[in-house]
Amino acid sequence: MTPFELKSSLESMTLIVDSREQPTENLKKRIEQTGLPYERRKLDFGDYSCRCVLPDGNTLDFSSRAVIERKMNLDELCLCFGKERGRFEREFERAKAAGCRVYLLVEGGTWEYAYCGKYRSKYNPKALIASIDAYRARYGMQLDFCKAETTGNLIRDILYRELKEVLENEY
Repeated sequence: MTPFELKSSLESMTLIVDSREQPTENLKKRIEQTGLPYERRKLDFGDYSCRCVLPDGNTLDFSSRAVIERKMNLDELCLCFGKERGRFEREFERAKAAGCRVYLLVEGGTWEYAYCGKYRSKYNPKALIASIDAYRARYGMQLDFCKAETTGNLIRDILYRELKEVLENEY
């Protein structure tokens, strides 16, 4: 792929938003912050991914290569590792089987809050840290804490870099 073709493919990047993401004002702001055109459709795992147009005119759907799973806070993450663990684990198993990298963005959280139990859930901080570390080891999950106002930028930048690496090295 020539530098011109790479640039053209990256500029054609379109955000894919899982259709199960609730159409809230916050979702609208998050999508607008990415600055990308978007489409809503069901993703097999994750909340966000992307696609682009290749130089030959075909579309590269990136949703089986890299996705972003977003949680609104540590309480929601605790729920995923607690009551909803089965569903959450099945999602990660599907992603792993597909060879997909999963980035987990947790808004409003920090490692310090996780270790100290600074969240409303009764989920034990040691159990939360153990679950996070197990998923990182088992599924290669990348965890990033962020503020809600930077989530859109992170979604765009993570997917852009993942896509760029694949385009530069595989096409």
